[in-house]
Amino acid sequence: MRGQFLYHAARIVLGLIFLFACYDKILHPGEFAEVVYNYQLLPDSLVNVTAILLPWVELALGLSLIFNVWIPGAVLLGNLLLVAFFSALLFNLARGLDVSCGCFSTAPGEEAIDHFTVLRDMSFLLVSGYLFYAALLSGSPAAEKAAWPRAETE
Repeated sequence: MRGQFLYHAARIVLGLIFLFACYDKILHPGEFAEVVYNYQLLPDSLVNVTAILLPWVELALGLSLIFNVWIPGAVLLGNLLLVAFFSALLFNLARGLDVSCGCFSTAPGEEAIDHFTVLRDMSFLLVSGYLFYAALLSGSPAAEKAAWPRAETE
């Protein structure tokens, strides 16, 4: 019972985080493109494509997690994105770049990368890692329900 509650709580919390994260980016793709560009991680040719597609991927992930559909793919993609975001934050913090995080707002200077940002994103990673374990690896009823479809053998 407790495992079911934690699984559903983690799924909904992570889904809400992705929904909250995509909102401003979808409304202001130009400003988000600036944020992506300022990270200095992607070639110029990928900045606009990333700024347009990433918020919609976050929206799909958030909805999938909240409504408990396509869980294996959503959990895997969510973990990959959070690892990429966390790595980008650490990399730019280590480089000393004074850039806006762009995690939840596209406003310039709204959310500068600092140690709090890293700790916050680390907590997201912990929730996502738990969800990966609970949904795909644990053998719990929640994992069985969310598991990849298995081919029937005769």
